[in-house]
Amino acid sequence: MTATSLAAAGVSVVQLAAAVAGGPLLFGLMGKVRARAEGRAGAPVRQPLVELRKLAGKERIHAAQSSVVLPLAPLVLIASTAVAVAIAPLISIRPALGATADVLVIVFLLLLGSVAVALGGLDTGTAFGGMGASRAMTIGALAEPALLVAVLALSLQARTSNLPQIVSATLAHPQWAATPERLLALAALVIVVFAETGRIPVDNPSTHLELTMIHEAMVLEYAGPDLALINLGVMMRLGLLLSLVANLFFPWGIAASASAPRLVLGLVALAAKTAVLAGMIAIAEVSMAKLRLFRVPEILSAAFVLAVLAVITGLVVP
Repeated sequence: MTATSLAAAGVSVVQLAAAVAGGPLLFGLMGKVRARAEGRAGAPVRQPLVELRKLAGKERIHAAQSSVVLPLAPLVLIASTAVAVAIAPLISIRPALGATADVLVIVFLLLLGSVAVALGGLDTGTAFGGMGASRAMTIGALAEPALLVAVLALSLQARTSNLPQIVSATLAHPQWAATPERLLALAALVIVVFAETGRIPVDNPSTHLELTMIHEAMVLEYAGPDLALINLGVMMRLGLLLSLVANLFFPWGIAASASAPRLVLGLVALAAKTAVLAGMIAIAEVSMAKLRLFRVPEILSAAFVLAVLAVITGLVVP
């Protein structure tokens, strides 16, 4: 193995460690900001890490009528998210297997995790699990195309669908950050992030009301380490999506090489950018109400239209 390959592998390891620790911390930061905006003290930012540790130490319990799908779903979610984190340009533009970090690959990995969790919700045969899986797949069927088309607008501008190369092209042409297609694609991706991470107005991560649950309905039959893996996977996906938004549109600070000082700077820059985005999302949640379920497809359709307009603008505007 060459020195370049070892350096790229080291970058991916650092990115995975950052996602495992940073995803829960971002989740805790959003809860803290939201609590402060509502006039409450709120739980500590590290609270999600404490809860994950507590769940990991509990007994693993499965429903009697479940099959092998139920325990496999959390593993597929974690594995697919980990692969996406390892190859995506988060801290550096030179991760391991960066040449395979095509937008289609990242979207496929995200969809694979979503489908696995939905199948796990269906496996027990409960009404809540089936209801949550149906709602999640409906949202995913609208959010994933919007994500794909929005990044396609960036691909047309950079003349490549490889995410590290898109980030590199943006660094080389900083004026692209203010182009119309970029702004339209950013608006579409922000809506997709709300949908993919189960945030208000699409879903409420803190609700347990039967008629409004989406993600929570699918994971009601999980407990102990399996529930810890599900929650960690969701938090890692939040960190991954926020990192992709930050680096695709505001890539400044990302490491262009695998040297230790550059990686430290890239990690600090990524932490700062994702923390700002997470805080903005939390504040936005306080200022809006959750949409009714039949209104959710409307906002996701709007995201798809914005993404299509971004592509058209990129093709028409020189």
